[in-house]
Amino acid sequence: MIRLLEKDKKIPYDLLLLADETIEAINKYIHQSDIYVLDRDNIVIAVFVLQPICIDTVEIKNIAVDTAFQGQGIGQGLLKDAINLAKEKGFKKIIIGTGDAGIKQLYIYQKVGFEIYDIKHRFFIDNFPEPIFENGIQLKHMIMLKIDLQ
Repeated sequence: MIRLLEKDKKIPYDLLLLADETIEAINKYIHQSDIYVLDRDNIVIAVFVLQPICIDTVEIKNIAVDTAFQGQGIGQGLLKDAINLAKEKGFKKIIIGTGDAGIKQLYIYQKVGFEIYDIKHRFFIDNFPEPIFENGIQLKHMIMLKIDLQ
């Protein structure tokens, strides 16, 4: 079962860094967001971060599962939890972004109902000092996906 991480608890940067490149990048959003964690045997094995970006829209800023637990459907379950939380909180839309070479992410996001609605061209080129590679391909663009919750 997921739980909201209390504000005074240690931020699970080790997991967050599986989905974001640097602690600096994480710190740009983490303190204005709600962090949800999944525990197994009192150890945090997965995390997602929700940040309201306007009155009716929330963004999943980060979602990550410990590498030892990947491939078990946990990430897909977390996405569903995030969608349900957004509905419960009264948001009308939930969005998420991923790199243009994030093939697994694009598959999972669309499998749970997200649809591509925008591309932030040159996002990874313009916002990171070093090239970022995923699946052997340099990331260039951010693919944005959404679900209308109404």
